Amino acid sequence: MKSFLDRFLRMEAAGGILLMLAAVVALFMANSAWLSPAYFAFLDTPFQVRIAELDINKPLLLWINDGLMAVFFLVIGLEVKREMVEGALSSKERALLPVVAAIGGMVVPAAVYLIFNIGDTELAKGWAIPAATDIAFALGVMALLGKRVPASLKVFLLALAIADDLGVIVVIALFYTSEVAIMPLVWSVAATLGLWMLNRRGHGGLSAYMLLGLVLWVAVLKSGVHATLAGVIVGFMIPIKANSGGSPLKKLEHALHPASSFFIVPIFAFANAGVPLAGISLESFQSPLALGVILGLLVGKPLGIYTCSRLAIRAGWAKLPEGANNMQLLATSMLCGIGFTMSIFISSLAFAGQTDLIGLSRLAILAGSVTAALLGYGLLHRSTREEAAKLAELELGQSSKTLSTSSM
Repeated sequence: MKSFLDRFLRMEAAGGILLMLAAVVALFMANSAWLSPAYFAFLDTPFQVRIAELDINKPLLLWINDGLMAVFFLVIGLEVKREMVEGALSSKERALLPVVAAIGGMVVPAAVYLIFNIGDTELAKGWAIPAATDIAFALGVMALLGKRVPASLKVFLLALAIADDLGVIVVIALFYTSEVAIMPLVWSVAATLGLWMLNRRGHGGLSAYMLLGLVLWVAVLKSGVHATLAGVIVGFMIPIKANSGGSPLKKLEHALHPASSFFIVPIFAFANAGVPLAGISLESFQSPLALGVILGLLVGKPLGIYTCSRLAIRAGWAKLPEGANNMQLLATSMLCGIGFTMSIFISSLAFAGQTDLIGLSRLAILAGSVTAALLGYGLLHRSTREEAAKLAELELGQSSKTLSTSSM
């Protein structure tokens, strides 16, 4: 049992599989006559932290969305910084294609959504829902095809998703912050300055960053700006290299990545994917909100990514990922239509307090994301047949060589 668990956790697709299982379990519990009361009571469990005048009193659902997801965004911040300093986004040549693709992959699905909802001020707030890509899910689906997928295509998808996440972070900061409290905002600036000073000194101890990061999270939470942005700021402030040697950023990323992939993201999916289906019919998916989300993910996302990528390649600004073809680029663009975690997160911000709209938008996200995953997998499977045949021939040759050696 232990060896099976070890092998499962080492799989690239493991995070995506857990994410999907958590969502399925949540949907089942939310619509079970026996289990739904316990499920919703669990999410509504009050949890309070009070120190003198500081009082944070929220139901468990909001602790997950504001607290655990701040750690998720911390990991994203660490990944983005590492890629910008020494990875796939570290030079103009490397960054141009995924960045251009990410821009197209945000603008076009947002435009598709607004085509259906521009006339309704309330529904129009959800324009960013189909603009997001779920890194874990998309990479997990691609990983199911193993070595037949060119390594350069995986790097492209990762860089694109990271650039997309950075864009989503900016969108959340600019468009999903309502009222701002001045005094907590001052404390936020002070904590950020403290983190910046530690970074400038090349301080390598993570405890100081985490302590100031906690102060920053509380201050941002109380300011009215979404608290998850604190995680991104902390991630950017942790140095790649410390004066004392070693890499605090890589050390923290290595420590937090498993917890983010195998605990935080599945818990978020479990807490947010449980949508009651009572009253939902096929007609519900013909509503402007559902159509905007589904077609934004299924049509807008791949259209924006593929078109902008091809334009950049034709203009000579960028090159197709090495060893990849246009069909594989299209398949990867389709996989980016898996919004899931990030899309669900944005829906909770766009329609805060409006249970019906949140429920319908999340069902549309699930429908669009699962369909995009199936279509993307199918296209990628078909476009990598030659690579699969070559791998099979290679393995057959190695097996024959082994048999001939053993018979001697």
